[in-house]
Amino acid sequence: MAELSTIDTISEEQKKALSPMMQLYLETKEQYSDCILFYRLGDFYEMFFDDALEASRVLEITLTGKNCGLEERAPMCGVPYHAVESYLGKLVNHGYKVAICEQVEDPKLAKGLVKREVIRVVTPGTNPIIESLDGKKNNYIVSILYMDDCIGFSLADVTTGDYYLTQIETLNKLSDEISKYSPSEIICNEAFLLSGYNVDELKNKFGISITVLDERQFDEDHAKKVILKHFHTSSLIGMGISDFPEGVCAAGALLEYLYETQKNDLVQFTHLYPYVSSRYMLLDSATRRNLELTETMRDKLKHGSLLGVLDLTRTAMGGRMLRHHIEQPLIDIDAIELRLDAVDELSHRTMERDEIREYLNSVYDLERLMAKVSLNTVNPKDMLAFKSSMRYLPAIKQVLSDFKSVRLSELALNIDDLSDLFELIESAIDEDSPMTVHEGGIFKTGFNEDIDTLRSAKTDGHKWIAELEEADRERTGIKNLKIKYNKVFGYYFEVTNSYADKVPEDYIRKQTLTGSERYTNDRLKELEDIILNAEDKLFTLEYDLFCEIRDRLAQNVNRIQDTAKAIAETDVYASLSLVAERNHYIRPEISDDGVIDIRDGRHPVIERLHPDTPFIANDTYLDKKKKSVSIITGPNMAGKSTYMRQSALIVLMAQMGSFVPAASAHIGITDRIFTRVGASDDLSSGQSTFMVEMNEVANILRNATSDSLLILDEIGRGTSTYDGMSIAWAVIEHISNKRLLGARTLFATHYHELTELEGRIDNVNNYCIAVKEQGDSIVFLRRIVKGGADRSYGIQVAKLAGIPDMVIDRAKEISKELSENDLTDKLKSIEVGAVSSRITAANHHYDEVDLGQMSLFETTDDDQVLKELETVDITTLTPVDALNELYRLQNMLKNRWKG
Repeated sequence: MAELSTIDTISEEQKKALSPMMQLYLETKEQYSDCILFYRLGDFYEMFFDDALEASRVLEITLTGKNCGLEERAPMCGVPYHAVESYLGKLVNHGYKVAICEQVEDPKLAKGLVKREVIRVVTPGTNPIIESLDGKKNNYIVSILYMDDCIGFSLADVTTGDYYLTQIETLNKLSDEISKYSPSEIICNEAFLLSGYNVDELKNKFGISITVLDERQFDEDHAKKVILKHFHTSSLIGMGISDFPEGVCAAGALLEYLYETQKNDLVQFTHLYPYVSSRYMLLDSATRRNLELTETMRDKLKHGSLLGVLDLTRTAMGGRMLRHHIEQPLIDIDAIELRLDAVDELSHRTMERDEIREYLNSVYDLERLMAKVSLNTVNPKDMLAFKSSMRYLPAIKQVLSDFKSVRLSELALNIDDLSDLFELIESAIDEDSPMTVHEGGIFKTGFNEDIDTLRSAKTDGHKWIAELEEADRERTGIKNLKIKYNKVFGYYFEVTNSYADKVPEDYIRKQTLTGSERYTNDRLKELEDIILNAEDKLFTLEYDLFCEIRDRLAQNVNRIQDTAKAIAETDVYASLSLVAERNHYIRPEISDDGVIDIRDGRHPVIERLHPDTPFIANDTYLDKKKKSVSIITGPNMAGKSTYMRQSALIVLMAQMGSFVPAASAHIGITDRIFTRVGASDDLSSGQSTFMVEMNEVANILRNATSDSLLILDEIGRGTSTYDGMSIAWAVIEHISNKRLLGARTLFATHYHELTELEGRIDNVNNYCIAVKEQGDSIVFLRRIVKGGADRSYGIQVAKLAGIPDMVIDRAKEISKELSENDLTDKLKSIEVGAVSSRITAANHHYDEVDLGQMSLFETTDDDQVLKELETVDITTLTPVDALNELYRLQNMLKNRWKG
């Protein structure tokens, strides 16, 4: 018999012929058409029609069919209710939304069809299944309200209670925030889809689920009402969010969406925190990727990233907070010093630190356990995890209370030992309790008298009946008195006719037989009721008492969350202290003088990935005066990129409050780190390596400040030698100009001719990677030394890579011929600052550049070049115009250079 494939194939007439159960299913499905509907039938959650086809494929379960009242059967598949979480997690991780339709009345008491309701909608951003989540990473859902002049931004984690809002000025900054938080799901208004933002990339490349909400949900008045009602307050001013109107709209829409999907009171959301991104070091998505802060570029693994090195946290809460510190370093010196003081004191008191870490090892994820309480999904085993965690809180608090640093002392005060809740769970929940809450066995003997009685009835019922039989035999004198049972009459006394005269007055006749009578009395009825209904009553009573304890925890959500945050922060400092000890890190000196002075700095990740190979330490010195730009030359594979990355990582580590891998480090506060490292095509958007590179450079030049740190590697290598060198030269001139930018910069290049800029620009300095030549071969010494390299050693590197000798020999011949036309002497004739003088006269403003329209191939003679230079009106040129002009004029001179 053929099966139906989709709901759409069912006509209105056919719907009338469907079975009553299937009609109710379709009514529910219509309300949740964008979800896969888990429909509870007995011990299974069933899926039908399109949902069954899709779910059976993703979950790899058997697809079958069900009679639905039509000639054709409906496609059907199902999962057992006791194992639903694993299947649910798999669907959500594939980007699906799942509506859970549960039986909401006892089937034994139902008249007709059992009543069912959707009790929760699980989405990628609201996944409550802890087992399917990374314990040390938040699962954020983000709300975006796009408007022409401002973007409202809010995010939340249902599993931890974190809830924030802010406002963002541009789409580029929005991209940075999305990159920072890596949400699983985004809800937004329709305008965001029309904003020009690459939403397809969010969905297809990053796997983020996108849901568009009605504009009404972003309405300011509506959002305010939702927020004020939830937090039981009358004013946004008291919450500290009144200065973020667009952020409030985004936060209100997000809260309402969570109410609609979670269908509970969301008690885990106790605060809504505003934040301003400018209070933290800004890291764009390219920088996060290039520095491999939380995952490697190639394999997307934690191992091999900075987080992989620094994370020795013992708790999931601490791991999440450490990730947050890495992704959002501070720029406030006092706040940084408070963190460093905490790490420092723990490093000097290692016995106490190790004792704290030992206690932390037994602390479960209090934040996510608390979220399970609020979502009503907590089970007895979770309660035992709560108890185990709370057992060690007094000891942690006691050890911390003896520390003197400000932050550790505050953490000691912020930890609540939760002794009352510990004692409640300790006295109530049995150590061998089951995973489920509906099958009894939850409570200890002696906790509740009624539970003890019902349990005894379940196990000792026959003993009670025997005792009553013996007692009444003696009381009545009926020597052959029996208590018997059948399904029709239940328990009864059976008295033969020979003892009819001894039947007591409290016996009530139930049935008359030929040779005997059957009776009952109040005591037997009581025992019968207890024994026959003991299991149902027991399970119901235990569930009700369990819910009371769950609600007691929910009433103390603030205490538990505050303690969880304090424990997490303690864990972070203890982890950073231990890492510093093991890896021989030192405390950095933080200042606002703009100087970065690192002595014997090391790359924190590479030195740990290759512990058996001595890491060559190097110095870094940058300031805002005579040493703001360092041009670093040397052969490929010599270590230029490693050196620059380690300098950036040391600055970032210092400002997140960590000790750093160096002999000493003086870190002048850095507001932003920008990196332009490596080359890759962005084929999905049709951009070549060179276009990607130029877009990243343009972003840096637009957004960097004099307090920024720029890491620029091989600028200009994606195009011809002359064009690339011209761009690199012009970029250095612009960055080094204190009136335009003056940012501290490490600039690695294979254009060794650019070393000519030292001495011609007063704040540009040359450094190179030391190389030892051994005949036709070279040895990389990995040391950064003063001075510039006068050759690139490309042929020697090619030989090291295994290029055949005949190719190497031919390359040497060609190189010799080309070297006779060395560019260095020609570059010396270029007037330094010719371009930047035009830029100085222009407004410091960047327009978007259409690089595809640049004139890169025009040529003419020297007179024409001079003539055009004389006629240029420098007062009307923007920086980009000047850069384009330089490209064009350089190309016009190509013929003379080649001659």
